[in-house]
Amino acid sequence: MMTFLRALVLVVSGLLCMGGAQAGQFNVLVFSKTAGWHHDAINAGVTAIEDLGKLHDFTVFWTEDANRVMNDKELAKYQAVVFLLTTGDILDDAQQAAFERYIRAGGGFVGVHSASDTEYGWLWYTKMVGRMFHIHPPVQTAVLQVEDRNFPGMDRFAKRFLFTDEWYEFGPALSDNLHTLLTVDETTYRPEAKFPDKQGKGMGAFHPVSWYQPYDHGRAFYTALGHLPATYRDQAFLHHLYGGIYWAATGRGFRAD
Repeated sequence: MMTFLRALVLVVSGLLCMGGAQAGQFNVLVFSKTAGWHHDAINAGVTAIEDLGKLHDFTVFWTEDANRVMNDKELAKYQAVVFLLTTGDILDDAQQAAFERYIRAGGGFVGVHSASDTEYGWLWYTKMVGRMFHIHPPVQTAVLQVEDRNFPGMDRFAKRFLFTDEWYEFGPALSDNLHTLLTVDETTYRPEAKFPDKQGKGMGAFHPVSWYQPYDHGRAFYTALGHLPATYRDQAFLHHLYGGIYWAATGRGFRAD
């Protein structure tokens, strides 16, 4: 009898250990609903974040169903929510209110590329993102410059380096608390752009493309990179993206210098 009980205890202990090992260090919701342009890179982005979860031991749940996750009960499961290539008006009033409560309770937000082309009429959201998309020229190679290495995920970039993307021109800063991580050198590409209803000439000497801020008792990180599907195979970019997720989920900083 004692042998059986001892064996049972070992089995139960092993199952508990396995469950703990599978739990991961934090939970991330990847949300990629679109109500406008649908990026070809969404599937590549989801796969890349799932792979980052395996590499860094965090759990990932992906959905485009706002009804399923944008409520208090479901959002409470996650330490960070990634708006991956979202566009347009994607949440109703009740869902917006739930997401605001989530951030105010200490949650983390990660915006990727067209997260800045999302919910223009939701002022709380636009302030959280920090700057909103205005226009972009065709995809081009340009020079990016690191403005701050002392943030998670910034340590693998050279001070200046080549990168190919769709370079967003942004409107004015909507928050006074934005900390810039990366800028793009407009002298290294053609920033002029024209849409039927708007045009742009670039942002000038200071053209930010990634930043972060503490926001409404939570944390918000944004990167404009990530338009092309192949970008989600770039290891330096993926480290940058993980750094933003890590900081948004945990609030833990990093010093490279």
